[in-house]
Amino acid sequence: MSFDRIVVVDWSAAGRAVRGGDSLWIAQARGDAVESWNPPTRAEAEAHLRALISAALDAGERVLIGVDFAFGYPAGFAAALTGRAEALAVWEWLAAQVEDDRRNRNNRFEVAARINRALPGLGPLWFHPPGQTWPGLPLKGSERRGHGLAEMRVTDARAKGAQSVWKLGGAGSVGSQVLTGLPVLWRLRAAFAGQVAVWPFEAAQAAPVVVTEVFPSMLRAEIAALSPPRHGKAGRHDWPVRDAVQVRMLALALARLAQEGALGGLFDAADPTAPLAEEGWILGAGAEADLRAAARAVGAAALPPQDTDAPATAPHRLTPPRLRNDCFAMPQGVDWVPVEDALARLRAALVPITDTEDLPTAAAGLRVLATDISARRSNPPQANAAVDGYGFAHAALDGSGPYELPLLQARAAAGQPLKGAVPMGSAVRILTGAILPKGVDSVVLEEDCATDGARVAFDGPVRRGANSRRAGEDVEAGGPALPRGRRLTPADLALLSALGVGRVRVLRPLRVGVLSTGDELLSDPGAQAAPHQIFDANRPMLLEVARRWGHAPVDLGHAPDHAAEIAARLDRGAAEADVILTSGGASAGDEDHVSRLLRERAQLSSWRIALKPGRPLALALWPGDGGQRVPVIGLPGNPVAALVCTLIFGRPALSLLSGAGWLEPQGFQVPAAFSKRKKPGRREFLRARLGADGTAEVFASEGSGRISGLSWAEGLVELPDGAATIAPGDMVRYLPYTSFGLG
Repeated sequence: MSFDRIVVVDWSAAGRAVRGGDSLWIAQARGDAVESWNPPTRAEAEAHLRALISAALDAGERVLIGVDFAFGYPAGFAAALTGRAEALAVWEWLAAQVEDDRRNRNNRFEVAARINRALPGLGPLWFHPPGQTWPGLPLKGSERRGHGLAEMRVTDARAKGAQSVWKLGGAGSVGSQVLTGLPVLWRLRAAFAGQVAVWPFEAAQAAPVVVTEVFPSMLRAEIAALSPPRHGKAGRHDWPVRDAVQVRMLALALARLAQEGALGGLFDAADPTAPLAEEGWILGAGAEADLRAAARAVGAAALPPQDTDAPATAPHRLTPPRLRNDCFAMPQGVDWVPVEDALARLRAALVPITDTEDLPTAAAGLRVLATDISARRSNPPQANAAVDGYGFAHAALDGSGPYELPLLQARAAAGQPLKGAVPMGSAVRILTGAILPKGVDSVVLEEDCATDGARVAFDGPVRRGANSRRAGEDVEAGGPALPRGRRLTPADLALLSALGVGRVRVLRPLRVGVLSTGDELLSDPGAQAAPHQIFDANRPMLLEVARRWGHAPVDLGHAPDHAAEIAARLDRGAAEADVILTSGGASAGDEDHVSRLLRERAQLSSWRIALKPGRPLALALWPGDGGQRVPVIGLPGNPVAALVCTLIFGRPALSLLSGAGWLEPQGFQVPAAFSKRKKPGRREFLRARLGADGTAEVFASEGSGRISGLSWAEGLVELPDGAATIAPGDMVRYLPYTSFGLG
């Protein structure tokens, strides 16, 4: 089996950002060359892996990614938890349950307790921080009982030193790494759908990206020869860092086997009698001798470069990728980027925020749910009347009517339930919303009845359960109410309140920084403008767009065309925002300081998108003081182009970052009320609105400087990438502003 790149990942479940020993390490080998990185958080590691995969695919290269935690649990677990005897079903389940924010704070113990409670007995997962209580999650392994699952997988028995996946803490624990790592792999698999195969669950022979489980400790002797044992706390930061050595050595060893055409032997060593679909297999288990021989041949090449000036938290200077370390980078040679390609690449590059908080339901409007919500009670909680009328037992009716029943001298009303039962063959006055009294299962509408106060008469036939609502016919207690990732609407608040959900866990709002640049701009529209000046239209527009989308706008103000001032505003944005929108200065002119700064400090990718209006789009990751890298989306300075780019690219990107998922506008076909001839090569968006007859009218001028057209329009007409000739009456795709979340 042949690969151009080998990537090895040493995972960490640390609850804080950390570098050095016992932290996240990633190594990539290409032939005899190797480079390594030490991202401080899992979010940054995930973004880095996305970038490495994108770079390999862009270059037409095949990549093997080995990750050092279990891909499956002992046989029987997947089916017990998910109903499917497949490890990938567990991946999907965990991806929906595990929360892990950008600072490495996560809910793994809560999820572990939730898993245990779904299984018989007590366990199998164990350990939690002492002093804390997690119902269903024992502190000690000896406290477990009756869960019925094996302690180790078949492959663990073949890999000397492998630990149990059930152990969540303490020396040698891997359980927490599994809980925090599998959701990341699930997202990577989804982001590159159709291009990633997870071995041994999926066929790996032809996939461009193959992800496998590895166990670097198979090379413990070879690693120890290069990385002496640690001595006390100080040794944690001595060079070489053992974790760095092991990922680099394993990557080089696998690359060497790939070059020799011997890597397939490691895949073939998997025991076909083992429950591979449930448990997985460690690559190389059963072929350790071949792997160790390759590691010995690698030798000192696995050592990271020594840098005596590096701080203790960064034991060696991290070598960037050979070509680029830019998750927004386009393939080499790409000039004009089609809109669909740009959207796909933007989607693959971004990672959502995961910081959460609990809020009262009534205060959670427009917030994004961080967890699935189940109903605390049924809706309706009891069977009740759907109309004002008369209730009775349907079994008392014989035939098709007419009927006459004695009437109880009582009534049932909403909030005033009838005490006692209604005798068989009798009826009772009942009002809309009243709980059906015992002995009542059907209701006849008041207008269909005659009564003298002592009796009630009505015609038939009457079906059983007529004009009544059964308990839980809307939502049953314990059933699903709303999914994780949903942005809460007023109707959602009504549903949650009706189901007895008083508090919800939500993601914090996405903080969207907005910065305008340009010497010609004036921030105050009431100021006296000189002939060479114009008022800043983009910033108030973009801040309001962010607010209407449910994000938290952060006004970064207006900066003149001065590099230091722009850099200071971007630094502030990195500290106060999760993403920054800039307008102006993103092209390649003499005064385009935004693009120059992003190129120098943030690995700028300038996308020339085949789009009209709004060709240039600048994307970068601006470094913050805390080590975070904040996405920057550089919009055109022209307000029309800025809004179109924000709607087409900004809305789905910000929605994904906010945790609400990737959004696409809903359009529909309408007749054109205009004529238009379009050349091939660019997708065009025309400012438009619907006339009284339902046809799409477009603004008189296509000039990007005509801001009045944005206000005049109620949506956009989208014309395809190819050539087109539009005549009145031809069908065109109309995208109302409401489909972009703007009313």
